[in-house]
Amino acid sequence: MSRYIVKRVFYSLVVIWAVATLVFFMLRAVPGDPFRAMLADVDPEAAEVLRRKFGLDRPVYVQYVLWFARALQGDLGNSIYGSNVAVSRIIREAFPRTMALAGFAFVLSLTLAISAGIISAVKKHTWLDHTFTFAAFLGLSMPDFWLGILLIIVFAVNLHWLPAIGYVPLSKGFWPWLSHLIMPAIAAGTPFSAIIARMTRSAMLEVLKTDYIKVARAKGLTERAVIFVHALKNALIPVVTVMGIAFALLMSGTVIVENVFAIQGLGRVLIQGILNRDYPVVQGAILVVSVIFVFTNLLVDILYTMIDPRIRYEG
Repeated sequence: MSRYIVKRVFYSLVVIWAVATLVFFMLRAVPGDPFRAMLADVDPEAAEVLRRKFGLDRPVYVQYVLWFARALQGDLGNSIYGSNVAVSRIIREAFPRTMALAGFAFVLSLTLAISAGIISAVKKHTWLDHTFTFAAFLGLSMPDFWLGILLIIVFAVNLHWLPAIGYVPLSKGFWPWLSHLIMPAIAAGTPFSAIIARMTRSAMLEVLKTDYIKVARAKGLTERAVIFVHALKNALIPVVTVMGIAFALLMSGTVIVENVFAIQGLGRVLIQGILNRDYPVVQGAILVVSVIFVFTNLLVDILYTMIDPRIRYEG
């Protein structure tokens, strides 16, 4: 197992390096550069001065070697747009907001989805099953930005129950922090909740048909013990795969929700960096997202062995 983990960590680092390298060269493959776009029509000489200052006048391979050497030391450079703030500082400020939003959306969607999936499977073809199935398809078919706008209109504009936009850190108080996250978390987590609920229902139905569940019932175990001790554990294996992907996508894919609710998270930073052609910010944000994505999948593989000890990985 330890050899497998070491090998997977090595492959993960290779994937992260490949993503970072690809993004670096793709950004520079786009014609023009940020300073020409900002200043070429106003002051071409100032644009050239800034290009030399940030090293964009050098050959691309030289820029890559310098950037990669600094990145290995934890220096992701400075933003070349506006305030010239260090990229690590921008990411450090944005990451907790995205982490709080994605984490809360994940916990909320997981709690609702697994409960709904179990009830749907146990109460198959009843009105409860049909209700949860309808809700799941409704959640899958609603775009997150549309759901977010709908929540703002209902709960912020009409009922005045929750704040419409913005983010408040936890240090300012638990309810101010939570109240700013409820609507964004529902908007971001609803599609994933629907997927996990359908996956849980399907996996539970398959497990409940197996012989060992019939044996457990024949031994006189209570239905609660059969479902939660014997069936759910095995049904969770395919669900964990989706959960891992869902969390990684939530961390990297809250771009639209963060824009709807004006949360300066990692996704919004990435979009602003792309629009401003701010190379260091885009490279740094994508590097962080790729690290989250790759290591979340590694964590999922390790969780398999904890859920089902029969699963063993060969080194």
